[in-house]
Amino acid sequence: MKIEDLNYYYNKFKFGEDIFHQLMHRRVRHILLVSTFYDAFIFEQDGRLSEQIFGEYRQLNLSTAPRITSVPTGAQALEKLKSHSYDLVITMVRIGEIGPFELARKVKEAHPDLTVLLLLNMGSDYQIWESHEAERQYIDNVFLWNGDTKLFLAMIKNVEDSKNVEYDTAHGLVRVILMVEDSVHYYSMFLPSLYSVIMRQTQRLIQEEVSDINKHLRMRVRPKVLLAHDYEDAIRLYEKYKDYILCVISDVRYKVQGEIDAQAGIKLIKHVLAQNRDLPLILQSSEDENEQIAKDLHVHFLNKNSKHLIRDLREYMVHSLGFGNFIFRRPDGEVIDEAANIAEFEDKILIIPEDSLEFHSRYNHFSNWLIAHGEIQIAKKIRPLKIEDFETRNELRKFLHLVFRTVRTEKNRGKIIDFDAASLSELNQVIRLTEGSLGGKGRGLAFLNALLCTMDYEKKFVNTSISLPSTAIIGTDEFDQFVESNHIIESIQDKSDGEIDEIFIQGQLSETLMERLKIYLDLINYPIAVRSSSLLEDSQSQPLAGVYRTYMLPNNHSDKAQRLKQLMDAIKLVFASVYLKAALSFLAALNYKAEEEKMAVIIQEVVGCQKGEQYYYPHISGVAQSYNFYPTARLANSDGIANIVLGLGKAVVEGKNNHRFCPRYPEIDLLTEQEVLRNSQKEFYALNLANNAFDLSGKEDITLSKLTLKDAEQHGSLRYLASVWDYDDSRLTDNLQAKGFKVLTFSSILKYKHFPLAKIVEELLEIGEIALGNPVEIEFAVNLKQDNFQTNKPTFYILQIRPLSVNTDAYHIDSEQLSKDELLMYTEHGMGNGVFDDLQDVIYLDPKTFDKTKTYAMQQEIEIFNAKMAKAGKRYILIGPGRWGSRDRFLGIPVRWPQIDRAKVILETGLKDFIVEASQGTHFFHNLVAMKVGYFTIPYTSRTDFVDLDWLLKQAHIAKGEFFVHIEFDHPLLVRMDGKTGTAVIHK
Repeated sequence: MKIEDLNYYYNKFKFGEDIFHQLMHRRVRHILLVSTFYDAFIFEQDGRLSEQIFGEYRQLNLSTAPRITSVPTGAQALEKLKSHSYDLVITMVRIGEIGPFELARKVKEAHPDLTVLLLLNMGSDYQIWESHEAERQYIDNVFLWNGDTKLFLAMIKNVEDSKNVEYDTAHGLVRVILMVEDSVHYYSMFLPSLYSVIMRQTQRLIQEEVSDINKHLRMRVRPKVLLAHDYEDAIRLYEKYKDYILCVISDVRYKVQGEIDAQAGIKLIKHVLAQNRDLPLILQSSEDENEQIAKDLHVHFLNKNSKHLIRDLREYMVHSLGFGNFIFRRPDGEVIDEAANIAEFEDKILIIPEDSLEFHSRYNHFSNWLIAHGEIQIAKKIRPLKIEDFETRNELRKFLHLVFRTVRTEKNRGKIIDFDAASLSELNQVIRLTEGSLGGKGRGLAFLNALLCTMDYEKKFVNTSISLPSTAIIGTDEFDQFVESNHIIESIQDKSDGEIDEIFIQGQLSETLMERLKIYLDLINYPIAVRSSSLLEDSQSQPLAGVYRTYMLPNNHSDKAQRLKQLMDAIKLVFASVYLKAALSFLAALNYKAEEEKMAVIIQEVVGCQKGEQYYYPHISGVAQSYNFYPTARLANSDGIANIVLGLGKAVVEGKNNHRFCPRYPEIDLLTEQEVLRNSQKEFYALNLANNAFDLSGKEDITLSKLTLKDAEQHGSLRYLASVWDYDDSRLTDNLQAKGFKVLTFSSILKYKHFPLAKIVEELLEIGEIALGNPVEIEFAVNLKQDNFQTNKPTFYILQIRPLSVNTDAYHIDSEQLSKDELLMYTEHGMGNGVFDDLQDVIYLDPKTFDKTKTYAMQQEIEIFNAKMAKAGKRYILIGPGRWGSRDRFLGIPVRWPQIDRAKVILETGLKDFIVEASQGTHFFHNLVAMKVGYFTIPYTSRTDFVDLDWLLKQAHIAKGEFFVHIEFDHPLLVRMDGKTGTAVIHK
């Protein structure tokens, strides 16, 4: 797979759609987007760009489509500009050899009036912007991607406002909102919210109008937003449009004549007040003392640090700124029925009388209606046909029904579609239950599904189906509405996690969502998973994993009302997880506020088969990574790694025993037979169908049961998954009839290829890495039984894809030049890259106190130490035995990330009677990667790796608990990490 191949498939997917809309006179009709394919997909599909811009005007039948052309490099962008005309260029930072500043300069030289925007992908990119001061002149504006696709929408609106404001104010008396702000992070967060408030108000006014002329006028005269970054620019814009200014929103501290002025905003406000004391003015600042100044000036104040910032803005602005259905007829004109969409048409074509069928067919009514609804391809297929081409009217009816159904399903395959009851159980599509972003997890899932469907990827495997489980997503708008309408922020102050859960459960979901969930449950009778999909979750900028909740529901209660309550409770508890202690700690560590996070919810078919009357689970669940952080001598990092289990994937992501293999070389044994015996999976998780009356507020896994391999053997699930330990020969055999106990080795799958698991995983990782522009991790499940009602084949289900944070520009360590006596630690099993030179604190677990039956007590104690470090604003090196973050307390200390989030380096040591593998593949591990934590392991049996515990034990400590010891050195310990070789050292 090459990048050119993926480019072909992505454009095939994107340009196969017809999206109609219209904007102001000078519109952004054609955008050149210079970014990775994944980012381009997020902007257009997850955020549903055109619908968001023009959704408020759908009733006006506007039908002109803006087009977005995506290229992955600056060089390709310049080639495009030679042969095509564009209204806007948006470029990311990482676009190949020709960077964004050189690209912008060359664009301006050839097209001086073409707007160029820079979109930073993460906070650290701002340093790149700051370090190119002389070249900034070629870029019209810069924004910081925050995970919310409404930012992309706001950028386009702001460009259009700037292009149209002069004409529209002079001829249409359009009002202007002037915003003055120099913080890229802040206005990138604030501007989408400002536009959201404006458009919500505009929609309300349009709905109140009864005249189409007035509706058009309302649409065209919505307030425009002009953005200034310094005092001089603000004064210029104010003086030019002061007769049309609706409101001024100004920061306090920004540049005046090139120098930062702490009073700049106040000077601007006074300048405006001197000319117009009645103009609504907003002063915003993160400095509390400026609130009194705002009061003295009699202007409104917004505190940037307020948890209610957006709500306060909305309240101020609200209070202070004041074609058709198909009609089925008989030949005499009698109305029989009507259809509002193709799905309804598909159903009703089967039941209308023959005279109506003949009447509409003879006069091409069917094709005419389809053309008016944009279904050109269906119309072209129907129009040439005559009634006489069919032997009977029933044959005509069946033909029409088949054509409509086929085109509807094919049209939606791989797509994100609006709520449609007829499509709820379809594979390979995503149903949007409510508006808003899909969240990070939903974005990745929808993107990979769209790409694979466009590629017809499953056709590569004749007897295997590759699918997305039936999936519906509640967009983030529902979360926003829930929090606002139920007064959540005010209610949860100083409340415990349990109390917060109860407040959310008592809250009311929107009527629209509740009605749609009722319809959903009428049609869906299989178990469902309710998963979190927040804006930040699995995103490229700050991927979170395992921080929020997932609930598995049997969905089999005899009382539908109970099924509905269970589903709604699960949704609300997923919402609540944003505000729980662990999540807030995690967000704080990433320098985010809870208000910046939004939650979408994925409702997805649980992959599996029913076993007997009580249990439900898949044959295989797993996690695979395109980058192996700990390759053996025969494998490379780029060969990837996969971890698989029998049953539900909870066992993998929580770090319990599983089977590891390399997707590229599945025949290679990564462990000796004795190690396989010791580390193989002994228990697995299944959904308990008998437990259909439960209280979800207790815990996430309340509907799950932990079963043994003996249970799986009784279910007939081990045929292709297990080997047998032959007692007589003391070895593993794949003869299941041999005497001995079963061991999960998956050898029939991996070595004898009963199912092409390794090949599918290898290719999906390659496709994902090319598409996202960096290494990826996927979650998947497999049903080996041929019970997929739509494919009747063994099926590989894609559950999730997320980016991995991997730095491939390795810092080199020459082991030959090291003096082991000067080292506290040396390992060839390290993860991380670069140097840490500011860590003076070490917290280690005294080996003499370690008892694997007391790991819960150790968890509580390290949390206390971590909290003290957080209070002191310090980071530290954490040393301890076993697998950190495992949910299995007998494999290591079962901490969650927020309990040790001040650790900048984590060192896992081995003990003689406590030998486990590293945490690779778990949610905990994924977050270590995302947070760029140095993560090292010292295998007990290693002849090269070591940690000098004897030296450490002799050092004076400043605090000591029952298990842990805190040492504060008088100098920083130098930590060096070679990301290419895995070598890492800590100098004394």
